[in-house]
Amino acid sequence: MPNVLIVDDDPAILEILHAYLSGEGYEVWQASDGHQAREWLPRADLAILDWMLPGVSGLDLAREARAAGLDLPLLMLTARGEEEDKLRSLDLGVDDYVVKPFSPREVMARVRALLRRAGVRHEIRSGELELDLRTRRATLAGQPLELSKLEYDLLGTFAQHPGLVWTRERLLERVWGHDFPSTARVVDVHVTALRRKLGDDAEAPRYIETVRGVGYRFMEAEEGGEIV
Repeated sequence: MPNVLIVDDDPAILEILHAYLSGEGYEVWQASDGHQAREWLPRADLAILDWMLPGVSGLDLAREARAAGLDLPLLMLTARGEEEDKLRSLDLGVDDYVVKPFSPREVMARVRALLRRAGVRHEIRSGELELDLRTRRATLAGQPLELSKLEYDLLGTFAQHPGLVWTRERLLERVWGHDFPSTARVVDVHVTALRRKLGDDAEAPRYIETVRGVGYRFMEAEEGGEIV
């Protein structure tokens, strides 16, 4: 499921947005200041930014994200409702703008629209494999797949980015997050277990291909996929 980063120093706003987002099946990350958010932004599929943050503002984060080439959708959430403020944030690369006080349902509608425009899919089909990222269900040839949380997160990460070559280190950052283990070999262990459940042969895979010396990619790939 797509992950959404909420950056706000108001615990009540973090709580209500987390409840709505997680209720729709999104993976939700939270940060209460701009310094903390910097670590999460490169791994997020969408970010909701409060303009007035202590230290590094939401506008600063948007400017830095675009300067670094990050193309994730950015939704600004702020009490600053003047037209000049809106135009300034849009000029710096913010994709949408919601003024406080806000309706959580409106924020959810805008999140869904931004993710659709960004091409983030909720249902993925490849051969006999089907994933529903909202319900975290996976089937193979019509039969349910019993996957652990890490196995599902790995499969969802691969399937959402066909053709992309994932290094073990990048997978640790994306799937394991802050709690990733000290050795990247744990990725191989979980990929092996996932392949077993997919009926995948490492020598003639249908879904997850080993890119020797680099990492893995989903088999719906185009040759020469980008390495991340």
